[in-house]
Formats: sequence, C-alpha cells, structure tokens
Amino acid sequence: MQRPEKNFVSGKKQRLKTDLQNRELIDLCRKNNRLAQFQVYKLYAKSMYNTSYRILNHSAEAEEVMQEAFLAAFSSIHIYNPDIPFGSWLKRIVINKAIDQFRKNKKMIFLGDTDDIAAEETTTEEPDLLFSTDEKNEVITAIHHAIGNLPDGYRIVFSLYHIEGYDHQEISAITGITESASRSQLNRARKQLRE
Repeated sequence: MQRPEKNFVSGKKQRLKTDLQNRELIDLCRKNNRLAQFQVYKLYAKSMYNTSYRILNHSAEAEEVMQEAFLAAFSSIHIYNPDIPFGSWLKRIVINKAIDQFRKNKKMIFLGDTDDIAAEETTTEEPDLLFSTDEKNEVITAIHHAIGNLPDGYRIVFSLYHIEGYDHQEISAITGITESASRSQLNRARKQLRE
C-alpha cells in the first residue's frame, strides 16, 4: 500500500506531465498540425458538448456549436495565452457561441430584473444512504431532466453558476443581464428545482 504522500507526489508529477503534453499539443496546433488538433478535440469534445448542451438544451445545436467553437479556437489559437488553461479558454468560446446561438433562436426572456428578491439561504443535508449504481443513474437522469425543464433563462444561469462555476458578474457579462437579474434567476431556478 502506497503512503498518501507518495500518491500526492505521483499525482503532481502526472499533472505536470499532462500539462507539458497539453502545451506541446497546443504548440503543434499553432502550427496547424491536424493530428494535434484532432487530439485536442478528443481531449475536450465531451466536456465542451456538455457545456453547450446545458445552455441550448438541444443535442444537434449543442453539437453544431461545439464544432464551431473548436474551429474558432483553432483559427484564433495564435492569440491564446498559455498562462491560462486551454480548457478554460475553449470553454469560454463554447459558452459565448452557445449564448449567441440561443439568442439567434429566440429572444432571451429573463423573467424579473429586480433587486427585491433576497437570496435564499439554503442548506442541504446529505442523507447517509448508500445508493446502488442504478439508483444513482436514476437520480442523475432525474436531475438532468429537471434542469432541462427549467425555463431557458433559469437553466442558463443555473448551469453557468453551479455547473460551469461562473460568478454573477461573469454571468452578467456573458448573458447581457444584470447581476441582480442573474441572482434572481438563480434563486428562482433553485426554488423550481426544489418543487
């Protein structure tokens, strides 16, 4: 059995090795190396598709937006700053393209642009239960379904905040709504999901 310190060091070495490999791939992509571009695509496609899907809630559109985002990333890779993780840079492109596509499809209707809704204090108690794999999959499917059934504005803000990790200021910049509207949308989404 390995000691935890050794696992930590081993994990750190692996991350450094992966970071170096990713930097080499990105450098090759800058030289328009198709094989490197395909490798980068394979590394990030699933994650970027999921990000796009959470915003658009439509599989074919999410796939199309993801493809467009990769093309945009590869064509503008010369402006990529290697001090920023490539995945973060790419995700920002995907989110921007997904929001643009969403706006093309229909006007964004963000209900309520008010400051009068106070943020709800919520605490979640995790039950000490063991779930089977099937039960976990059912719960995950139900959660995805519930998020997918949220009104568009709620779903987008909820996904950007809880899943993508953006704060309200960033959500405001991405979606074009105010920070208070973002908070309001998030609180309403949470309330609707609880019901």
